[in-house]
Amino acid sequence: MFPAVIRGAETVMSVYRLCQTNLMVLILLVLVAVGCAAPSVDFDDQAKSLAYERRVVEGTQFKHVIYGKAGAPGERLHVYIGSDGTPWLAGRPAADPTPRNPLMLRLLAMDPTPAVYLGRPCYHGLADEEPCAPPLWTTGRYSQDVVESLARVVRRLLRDGPYSQVAWFGYSGGGTLAVLLAAEFPETDAVVTIAANLDTVAWAAYAWGGDLAGSLNPATAAPLPPHIRQRHYAGSADRVVPPHLMAPAASRLGADLIIVEDHDHTCCWERSWPDILRDLKR
Repeated sequence: MFPAVIRGAETVMSVYRLCQTNLMVLILLVLVAVGCAAPSVDFDDQAKSLAYERRVVEGTQFKHVIYGKAGAPGERLHVYIGSDGTPWLAGRPAADPTPRNPLMLRLLAMDPTPAVYLGRPCYHGLADEEPCAPPLWTTGRYSQDVVESLARVVRRLLRDGPYSQVAWFGYSGGGTLAVLLAAEFPETDAVVTIAANLDTVAWAAYAWGGDLAGSLNPATAAPLPPHIRQRHYAGSADRVVPPHLMAPAASRLGADLIIVEDHDHTCCWERSWPDILRDLKR
């Protein structure tokens, strides 16, 4: 009788351990799912705290999330484009590339001009939407398809405004897209970049020794028309996008790279932003 009792107890313990293991696996799966959703959810929460209106707008074949705010009436629209966010995670394409640092939302809040934050294809919780695929936020993050879809959204915004001029503001990889988009619009009045990858080939080789196959490169494009006011800023301590790599590209675009002391890739652009806006207005 006792061996049977022991075997029964062992069976109960085995079932208990199995249930415990399955529970831990379930908890881990839930945590992973929450973690994947967190960047877009956190970004949206930041936008709500700043009283921005969230809209989903059709581009070409992609959808885009945009955040807007009321501003003083004017003929110019300011378009803000954020960084590349997190294209890769643990060596694999991220499930949600949305920026973890909503810097451009905070900079937009300081701008009294009518302005919008323009989300990229497949960012801000849209990565599962067709025809999204990882190349759109990894190697092809600055591709012609991405630029054309962003341009479609802005053309609609200009028409609906209506606005006769547009100024582009881009941070990091958003600065790359701002320059590429500025060339597509005769309405472009100005383009301002901070810590931008103005030479994507040089930057990719420096950052991970690879390339961005399928992406456009502002450094090999034609100079921007002379009527477009250009301001390209870089932090003297930026090790993510080193200024010395970007200065030649800024020169080819028709402007000097402005080096800001005591700034790096993320610090301290909020402190400098009011001065940057005033300089552009002058």
